[in-house]
Amino acid sequence: MPQHKSAAKRMRTNAKSAARNRPRMTKMRGAIKTLRGATDKETASAGLKEVSSTLDRAAAKGTIHKNKASRLKSRLAKTVNSMGS
Repeated sequence: MPQHKSAAKRMRTNAKSAARNRPRMTKMRGAIKTLRGATDKETASAGLKEVSSTLDRAAAKGTIHKNKASRLKSRLAKTVNSMGS
C-alpha cells in the first residue's frame, strides 16, 4: 500500500486510465488479428481501412503513441500489399 497521499492518488488515476484504455486496446488488437488472418486481398484491404481508423483513434486518445500507430499501419499496409490477389 502507498505510504503517501500522492502515491495513493497515482494508484487511483492509473486504475482509471487502465480501465479507460482496456476496451480501446482490446478493439485495436482484435482488429489487427482479424486483418492478419485475412486470406484474400479484397477482405484485407477493407480491413486495413478499419484498422487504420482504430489505430488513429487510439493514438488521438493517448492510448498508444502516434509513432506506434503509424508504424503498425505501415507494416500492415505492407503485408496487405504483398498478398496475392
